This record gives sequence, structure tokens and C-alpha cells, in this order.
Amino acid sequence: MISTDPTWPAYPILSFLGFVLVLVPLPWHLQAWNSGTCYYMLWTALGCLNEFINSLIWSRSVLNVAPIWCDISTRIIVGQSVGIPMASLCISRRLYNISRVSNVLTTRAEKRHVIIQDSLLCILFPIVCMVFSYIVQGHRFNIFENLGCYPAIYNTLPTYFLVYMWPIVIGLVSSVYCVLSLVSLFKRHKQFREFCQSGSALTISRYYRLMILAITEIVFTIPLGVYELYSNAIDGALHPWLGWDDTHFNFSLVGQVPNVIWRSDPNLVIPLEMSRWILPLCAIVFFAFFGFAEEAQRHYKIVLTFLSDRFASLRLHTTTRLVRSKQTLPTHRLPSQEFLPPYFACPKPPAAVQLYGDDSKKSAVSLGELSFSKPTFDVNFAKEPTTPFTSTPSTPFTSASTLSDRSSFTYLPSSPGSPTFH
Repeated sequence: MISTDPTWPAYPILSFLGFVLVLVPLPWHLQAWNSGTCYYMLWTALGCLNEFINSLIWSRSVLNVAPIWCDISTRIIVGQSVGIPMASLCISRRLYNISRVSNVLTTRAEKRHVIIQDSLLCILFPIVCMVFSYIVQGHRFNIFENLGCYPAIYNTLPTYFLVYMWPIVIGLVSSVYCVLSLVSLFKRHKQFREFCQSGSALTISRYYRLMILAITEIVFTIPLGVYELYSNAIDGALHPWLGWDDTHFNFSLVGQVPNVIWRSDPNLVIPLEMSRWILPLCAIVFFAFFGFAEEAQRHYKIVLTFLSDRFASLRLHTTTRLVRSKQTLPTHRLPSQEFLPPYFACPKPPAAVQLYGDDSKKSAVSLGELSFSKPTFDVNFAKEPTTPFTSTPSTPFTSASTLSDRSSFTYLPSSPGSPTFH
């Protein structure tokens, strides 16, 4: 099946990039006890990773190849739709408490109490919403080609109160906190600046960045929640609620929707594409606010210094090992003659003696001269040899005129008195 997804491979790349980028500021926000900001990063990263995996597995496919993963993935989709707005609500509430100055947390017990509250809101409440979604879940899940798994929510009246209304309600509460924070900040601007300059972990620039992030989240959350209500209301007929058994009839059914079908329906393609593209957008916006700040640059320098020191120490260790290995290697040298054992002694060869013309005239020839001398061949073509072992003296180092007959050769004897063969 030929894929007609115009977002491939841009969406998998951006979703994975969002998963990585949104987790970069996590360490220093953990140090500052910013629980709401940390939950925002975790839910956004989890959503980006979920969509990244779905886009890879179901690229050009609608087959139910990973049913267990789809059960998990659909729960993540429901949880992130509530968890991200709830994390934004925790950020807005914390900013409101900071703007009041008089209600700033100072002790570890107070901070721990706020972290517990944020954890209940950002973890427990999304789990409760997952349970609510199961009540109105028509069948197991749906698979959209190139998108992956999506929850199959039955379009009935309780669905709007159990599933669809929560992002809008959370966004409205967050907007109230943002407005109160701005009003309180204008009233106590001088006290707030003194508080930020008194050694607090929260700086003025970070406060304003958190405020802008919360406002941006509200601007996106409420309109998207309203549009989701509208699209589900006009998508099909509103079915009556006839009880648990009617809603969960044939619950094991898995809906499989090819790309050509869901892309041809505007009531499907717009909400589906918006629901998945909003996650990388949230991650990139968050990194744009906090990934280039002063504290981020300071932590980047610390990480780079640590990595450079580790690399330098590793390089030094490797060089030291190489030097030590070269020092311990055995040296291969040819042993001198005086250190050889007796059975390896190399005596000098005796001087070679050559006969010349007369047997009584002897001449000692050195070994070096013999090494460059050519053997003398005396070939006799005139007559056949008559008497063996008789030699006719000849002038040394004279070669025969022709070598056509190889019947007899005269070799240079190696010692005086040796016979010459013809």
C-alpha cells in the first residue's frame, strides 16, 4: 500500500526531537522544586514518545501488530490530554503564590506539601480520567494508518462530562490563576523584585518565562478543547446511554481505518492532526522558553567541562598504556658471535687454493674474490676424451667459444690436487 502521508518523515523526526528537547531543562527544575514544570515536561515527553512510536509502527499499515502496546498507548493519549493542562494549572497556581510574596514557601515541609498536591493533580487525576474513559469506551481501540492507535470513545452524553470537558475546565481555572497573578504582580512589583534578589532560586526572568508559558498553554488549551467538543458533536449522531452492556458490546473489536478514508473526511483529519501536532509544538515552545536561559547556559558549560575532562583523562590513560606497553615489549637483536653457545660457533672458512698452469705454483684466493668469480667451463669439441682422470692445464677464467655441445665440462677444482673431469 502506497503511503500518502505528506508529513512523513517530518513528524517522526520532530516528535522524537521534542521528546529529547523537553527533557533537557529537567535537572535544574528538579533542583528548584518546580514540580508543576517537571510534570509538564514529563507528560509532554511521554506524549511525544508515544506518537513517535505509533508513527513508526503504523507507517503504511493498519494491521493490528501490537495490541498490548495499543492498550497502553490509548491510555497515554487520554492521560496526556488532562495531564499537560493540569501541569499548566500547577504552574499558574505556584506563580500566583509567588506573586503574593507573603505566601512564599520557605521550609522544606511546605515545599514537600506542595509537591504532594501537584503529584495528586498531575498523576492521580489523569489516572482517574483514564478510568472515566473506559466507562464510555465503545470497543478496544482504533488504528489509523500512518497515525497509530487512538481510543475508541462512544459518542454518548456521559462522554462529554467524563472525558471531553476536563481540558476546558482546567484551562479556565488556569486562566483565573494567571489573571490573579498578573494583578498581584502589578500591586507588589517592588516586593516581588526584592524577593527574587534575596537569594531565591526563582529569578525574575524565570518567573516571566513561566508566566508566558502558562498563558500560551491557556490560549491553546481552551480553544482546542472547545473545538474537540464541537467536532465530536457534529461528527455523528449522539447515541443514548443504554447501560454498560450496550456500550461494551463486542468490546474486542479493533477499528482499522486506511489513510485514504480518514484523510478524505475533514471532520476526522483536522482533529486527528491537531491532537498529534500539538505535542511537538508544546515541547519546542517549552525548550524555546527554558533551553536558552542563563541557568541553561550555565548547566551546558558544566556538562561540556565534565565531558572534556573525561575525554582528556581517557586520552591520557590510553597514551600511558601505550607507552608502558612499548617499554615492556622484548627487543629482538641478533646475538653477537662471542655470546653464541659452542654449538653455534661460526669458524672462518679456510683460504681457497687454486691451481694455475703448473701444479707446483699455488696461489691463495680470498673468499671475497671467489664470491665474485665465475666458474670456468672448458668444452672440448675436437676429440672425445681418451683417458679418464687426466687433465690438461688451461689458463684460468677462460670461457669456451661455443656451448652447443654439453658432452664435457671442466670445473674449477676447489682444492689442490683434485681431479678435473672432462
